Amino acid sequence: MRKPDLNLMDFEELWLLHEELTKILAEKITAEKLELEKRLAQLNRVEKIGQSAHGEAGGARTPRRKYPKVLPKYRNPLVPTEKWSGRGKQPRWLVSALKSGHKLEEFSISENDRLTAGKSPSRTRQS
Repeated sequence: MRKPDLNLMDFEELWLLHEELTKILAEKITAEKLELEKRLAQLNRVEKIGQSAHGEAGGARTPRRKYPKVLPKYRNPLVPTEKWSGRGKQPRWLVSALKSGHKLEEFSISENDRLTAGKSPSRTRQS
């Protein structure tokens, strides 16, 4: 195919060439888009088949298990509302107290207090 010299072409010839190229490009873009949509539909079918084989229901997750509330085991004597259950990262007040020489047992809540420590004063029953 011979390459035309665009500089030698007049305006009409260039415009016709432009329209022809636009038409050809639009057809090729449409064909490419259809091909990509077919491939995407095929991949989605394969994915759905794989999920049903594994027992998954369309990507929906099961809700997380609820964990029971953990009662606090340790209390800050300076600020009694600050408590720690003994799980996870130690609170700052406990870390600083342990660094200053206190023992963890000094902050433990007795068994009777532990049962009431998890409840707020507005929730406790008055007999």
